[in-house]
Amino acid sequence: MEVLRSLLTDDQERCGCRPTFEPDRLLVDASDCDGRGDLATEQDCRATVVGALASRDADRVVCRADGLDRAYEDDAAALLVAAGRFAETVAHRDPALAERAERDPLRAAADAEARTGQVADAAAETGLALAAERAREFTSTDSEHSPYEAVLRPYVGPSLARARVAATPPPGATLLGARETDTDAAVREYEDTAGRRRYHVEPAEHRLDGASLRTLDAAYERLASGTRETDGGGQRAPGRAVRTVAGDDDPVETLSAVLRKHTRGYGVLTDCFADDAVSDVFASAPVTGTPLRVTADGHTMPTNVRLTADGAAALASRFRRESGRAFSRASPTLDATATVAGTQVRVAGVTEPVSDGYGFAFRRSGTEAWTLPRLVAVDSVTPRAAAVLSLAVERAAATLVAGTRGAGKTTTLGALLWELPVETRTVVIEDTPELPVASLQTHGRDVQALRTATDDGPSVAPDEALRTALRLGEGALVVGEVRGEEAQVLYEAMRVGASGSAVLGTIHGDGGADVRERVVSDLGVPVSSFAVTDLVVTLRPLDTPDGSVRRVCRIEEVRAVGDDGVTFAPLFELDGRTLESTGRIDRGESQLVATLARPGESYADVRTQVVKRADAIASLAEDGRTGPEAMAPVAGGRP
Repeated sequence: MEVLRSLLTDDQERCGCRPTFEPDRLLVDASDCDGRGDLATEQDCRATVVGALASRDADRVVCRADGLDRAYEDDAAALLVAAGRFAETVAHRDPALAERAERDPLRAAADAEARTGQVADAAAETGLALAAERAREFTSTDSEHSPYEAVLRPYVGPSLARARVAATPPPGATLLGARETDTDAAVREYEDTAGRRRYHVEPAEHRLDGASLRTLDAAYERLASGTRETDGGGQRAPGRAVRTVAGDDDPVETLSAVLRKHTRGYGVLTDCFADDAVSDVFASAPVTGTPLRVTADGHTMPTNVRLTADGAAALASRFRRESGRAFSRASPTLDATATVAGTQVRVAGVTEPVSDGYGFAFRRSGTEAWTLPRLVAVDSVTPRAAAVLSLAVERAAATLVAGTRGAGKTTTLGALLWELPVETRTVVIEDTPELPVASLQTHGRDVQALRTATDDGPSVAPDEALRTALRLGEGALVVGEVRGEEAQVLYEAMRVGASGSAVLGTIHGDGGADVRERVVSDLGVPVSSFAVTDLVVTLRPLDTPDGSVRRVCRIEEVRAVGDDGVTFAPLFELDGRTLESTGRIDRGESQLVATLARPGESYADVRTQVVKRADAIASLAEDGRTGPEAMAPVAGGRP
């Protein structure tokens, strides 16, 4: 190492970068360097970093200056590390080539590959030859940038941010569309050279100049230090901290919003969910090596964002604190909710030992209530099928909504709750709040929510919650997900009619037979009890040219056979991509329709009610009147 350092030129010695190794990264303080640690354009900075890596490897290199971090990872880090190994290996044999490897590793790799013997072997053994080959792949598809701008493409972000954002799109990518969010983030979707969609978000802070970034960093330091700027409630006030350190030319409102987003909000997640097109965000472990993925308008695609290890740990701590639930090695899974960018988001988390560190899945719950007319409007169900479900729920049919994860079970169950008669008392049992309880209450419904869990959080076990619900008065009973011991209690209540009204819930399964197997074989419910189920509604995500659509693919009535059996008679099922009637209702063969008849009504009367209700739902969907307000005058009393 001393030999290598002695090769430094006067220009290199003037670089003010100060590298320090941390467990898995090389942190470079470039605040006193004229090059500001920009390894793509500044040879002196590059030489300092490669020289430091000659003595020790690192998974990533982070250069910090003026409140901005440039993180070099993946192929960029591999090139820098390989160059350091190579420079140290050949320093005694060829000092000039070692110096070139520090300042211009791509040229050094080409020179080494042109030779034979030990130098060429060193390029192969240290990984420089392979790293240079990967670099050539990048440069071959990027004619707009210099070789090092294409290869040393950093993830950038303010030092206070706990995420890294790639500043430029993939080489050769084609822009598909662009939009702005309420957080002033710029969103662009690209198609790369392999035909894959890419999602790029540019947060507002990435458009700040150096002076504004320095102000932002100073305000953050003020909040993080013993000096606290508080609001009237004793909370740290980002806006006040910014105003304390800001100059006359600083964009105070923008800086305050950015600081608030990263200290009180959820950082770049806020920008993602501020995009109305985004329904899901996934942070797969290990988060530092895996870009976030989003689902936007039905398309799931990688983003230009990565969480840092500190960022993932901070999210875990916040969700643990806000949910009141354990999330650690002893309890390595989490199911919670959070409000991000003004919308409710369901959070599923895992950590060691069941995964390689923290991993998260975030799903938007949405602020607009889902109703059957809205499901019809988005082509999730047909008006005729929606009418059957509406009448069945209104008249107390026991209904299970089935499907795989992400199929739309909870959304559909929430829509069915609006079909209960307005006067019906409803008890909702959930471990993670997702059903529209607050919205139902706002619109005058009598809804009591019970929270359940199987951990040590502030909750009761699902079976005990169900027994409590049965004591809270007769009415509709709604179980967010049927999956454990509560199934036996639920079906016993259904069998003896203890709930006094409709019983609704979701369950994992693909069709009636699969649900029966789940309930009877896995959850231990007798077949005779399962037979009191009236309907199984199955959903499935379907791929379309415009993205994935969550669609009702089958509606089956459950029929008891003898003392110990059930069969399933489909009333609607998917024909290609269209949900079609099987004709059983029109032929007078539906046991469900017969049981829905009120005193004095015939089967034909009920069928007529279905037709009229289908017309009413279709009219609401066509007119865009799909909210609870449009339905309120006719809820429970539609023709």
